[in-house]
Amino acid sequence: MISHVRSWPALALCLILGATGAMVATTQLHGQAVKPLDKPNELTSFREIVKRVVPAVVSIEAKADVSKRQQVNTQPRAVPQLPPGVPEEFRRFFEMMPQNPGSRAPQPSPNLGFGSGVLISADGVVLTNFHVVDGADSVEVTLQDGRSFTSTDIHRDAKTDLAVVKLDGAGKSFPFLTFADSSVAEVGDRVLAVGAPFGLTGSVTHGIISAKSRQNLHLNQYEDFIQTDAAINPGNSGGPLVDLNGRIVGINSAIKTRSGGFQGIGLAISSNLARDVADQLMKSGVVRRGYLGVGIRGMSDDLAKRLGVEPDTGVLVTKVYEDSPAGKAGIQAGDVITKVGDQTVKEWNAIPRLVAKLPVGKATDFTYIRDGKSVTVAVTIEEQPQEFGIRTTSTSQKSTEPRTTKNKDYGLSVATLTATNGQPLGYASTASGVLVVSVEPSGAAADAGLRAGLVITKVDKTAVATADAFFAALKAADAERGALLQILRPSGEVDFAVLKLQ
Repeated sequence: MISHVRSWPALALCLILGATGAMVATTQLHGQAVKPLDKPNELTSFREIVKRVVPAVVSIEAKADVSKRQQVNTQPRAVPQLPPGVPEEFRRFFEMMPQNPGSRAPQPSPNLGFGSGVLISADGVVLTNFHVVDGADSVEVTLQDGRSFTSTDIHRDAKTDLAVVKLDGAGKSFPFLTFADSSVAEVGDRVLAVGAPFGLTGSVTHGIISAKSRQNLHLNQYEDFIQTDAAINPGNSGGPLVDLNGRIVGINSAIKTRSGGFQGIGLAISSNLARDVADQLMKSGVVRRGYLGVGIRGMSDDLAKRLGVEPDTGVLVTKVYEDSPAGKAGIQAGDVITKVGDQTVKEWNAIPRLVAKLPVGKATDFTYIRDGKSVTVAVTIEEQPQEFGIRTTSTSQKSTEPRTTKNKDYGLSVATLTATNGQPLGYASTASGVLVVSVEPSGAAADAGLRAGLVITKVDKTAVATADAFFAALKAADAERGALLQILRPSGEVDFAVLKLQ
């Protein structure tokens, strides 16, 4: 009992100290804000970047005379998905198909479509996509502050899907964005996509750079796409993809999709390509490029060896255009270009970019391999014709069924090329060879890249004009090395393939 009495002073002291501590803690929690953790601003909010960027992003409504009865697609173009079994060469045909073939056709209207753009100069120059203003006689450009301008001063470059619109601001200064150097941007960098998806102006989405230098998508003649997972949807076309400094790293242009909507893969034209094209369009209204005048393609290792070239070296010339700089210099179909000036060429798509930048009217050395020998010639580069590379559709895709000869060993059927079966496919009446009628999916011919509609003109450099001559030449070919086939396409391009027995 005495021990309990003696413990009261200690207990009282503890109660007093506890109460005091509670008061102090309460004062700290309620009377003074707890200091937040120091985090980089970009990890918590993009508000400051958005405030700088959004005023320079515009909405664009393209307009034309109703009498023209033309509709323009201003949504980001989808990288086409090929149906099973359709060769890669037919990708462009499917790219031209409507996204919703069963949908009702739009009625003729003076309003062609709606897209986005970005101001790139204080005097009112707007950069956008070519497909946003394609076919437009005028455009109505609306800024985020509500100002609206109508302009007919439109300059386009279909080969890169870019265009500029000049606004008449009566001496007023416009908000604008500057370009970043897209070559130093890296995969993983954070980016924002700004535009008017589905007409919702001033919309901002965020993501990262998923990949760089996407090419060979067959959307444009000249391609250098930045891939991003920032959401891009119809109406975003022509708007900017910006970095965390508010600079343009790309112009939103396309999506890869199976549904027709955004599925995590957006494509923006790189800022370096966009800036070069915009500069020329602003200065002269057109883009002037160097012109060589050849068709080209890459090569498999087997084909490179048969042509006397080391693997991963050079690009194959498949066609030389009439009266072109290449033709004047003696370059022929079947040559393998290995160097342009002092630059070694390894990828086929490097040639168009290198040639486009070469000075017009001046000679540049081109090195190529022909029959295993290296040759260097001086080619005087000319200005590329404006219509060069612009796709035209064939007026006929139907052919008369030819008499065929089938060979199960190689997995293909061929027929002697005639005017009857060749001209409907686009071949000249003077063309000679054997027409590939069908190819078995799992056969040697399919492995070599052959498909129906191609014409084989030579086997191991020996001309073959009939089906019998073709199969006789195959039988005489070296079984281990395979037969080197020279192939003619309806466009006049010459290609090569190596056919081996399985």
